[in-house]
Amino acid sequence: MDMSSCEIRLIGILGIPEIAAGDDLASLIARGVRAMGLELADKDIIVIAQKIVSKAEGRYLRLDSITPSTLAREWAAAYDKDARMVEAVLIESRRIVRMERGVIISETRHGFVCANAGVDASNVQEDMITLLPEDPDGSARGIRAALEREFKASLAIIISDTFGRPWREGIANVAIGVAGVAPLIDYRGQADSFGRPIRVTVIAVADELASAAELVMQKSAGIPVVIIRGFDYEAREASGRELIRPPEQDLFR
Repeated sequence: MDMSSCEIRLIGILGIPEIAAGDDLASLIARGVRAMGLELADKDIIVIAQKIVSKAEGRYLRLDSITPSTLAREWAAAYDKDARMVEAVLIESRRIVRMERGVIISETRHGFVCANAGVDASNVQEDMITLLPEDPDGSARGIRAALEREFKASLAIIISDTFGRPWREGIANVAIGVAGVAPLIDYRGQADSFGRPIRVTVIAVADELASAAELVMQKSAGIPVVIIRGFDYEAREASGRELIRPPEQDLFR
């Protein structure tokens, strides 16, 4: 066995500045990479926190610009929430899956099922909230194209966000947008180590890569971009929507 295939590296990119609407993320990432004395190489995967993508794309709102509906006001009063934040969640939702015990689980317009439709007040100035990118795959493709031109390398991009998980405590980072990497590895039809056929195993490799990168990003480390180097992935045009389970197969919808 090639032992190099048994090791991957996680490299956090330092020095990414506070992002504002209209910023060129690819240029800022390239500058950060080179400031660390690095170059991007073929098959590098760049994991980017959703928050800076949303900021660069102007996907945020001032809470004082939101007028809460009756439902938002009633829900907020019952669970000591900010009615404006609740209204933002309702606006960003295609469908409410569940509202109880102070938690809103909804389906976003992208098809993601998550808490609060991805609306978030962390790591932004007071009285501001961020929303998910309109098209996370499109965002990933644009950044990938710019970085590939800059570094003359074949790359993959994952845009990551933090989701809760059925059956499990705690939260984990998942891929909401991808470019250049197959998000799933399908082992069905192959044989296990004892020669038995594998019937059900499909690995969410893009989610696993996003979670691995979070070990370096953390929530307060100020590292929103991580290079994953040494992982041998299937390079192809892909979509984060491949990770969304169809409603008819989803026991939680």
